[in-house]
Amino acid sequence: MTELDVGPIDYLAVEFPGSRMQGKGLAALLDLVERGIIRILDLRVARRTEEGDVVAVALTDLDHDGSLDLAVFEGVGSGLLDDEDLAQSVALVAPGDAVGLIVYENTWAGPFVTAMREAGAQVIATGRIPVEDVVAALDALEAEQTSPSTTPAQTQEGMT
Repeated sequence: MTELDVGPIDYLAVEFPGSRMQGKGLAALLDLVERGIIRILDLRVARRTEEGDVVAVALTDLDHDGSLDLAVFEGVGSGLLDDEDLAQSVALVAPGDAVGLIVYENTWAGPFVTAMREAGAQVIATGRIPVEDVVAALDALEAEQTSPSTTPAQTQEGMT
């Protein structure tokens, strides 16, 4: 991988109500990393106490089942995510809840971005479409495709 072969960098903040981290998403995260789709640059977890304080959570046995859940990511830190970012994210959740922050590279896109640069192109904008908007659009499309539509010609033919 050359210096230019770097994919877009994204982050996710995930709220864990009641600070319950069951590890259900961990297998999916590990799968993405193992297949080379993403590379974890930063991974931090913190909880907000009932008093509103921020308490960092060690990346060890998050679900208390006796195995080290995130040992593969222990020590991961690019410097892109700092304590202020963690505090701002924890401020978004209710007291007693926890937040997980992940900064990751979309490694699948690195070769594409490099090829575009070599062809003289540049990425001039990036963005995200909120999941709720995508689901609403897909639901509307599905409803449109499954509902019987009546054209004016069909209406007139049925009246004669």
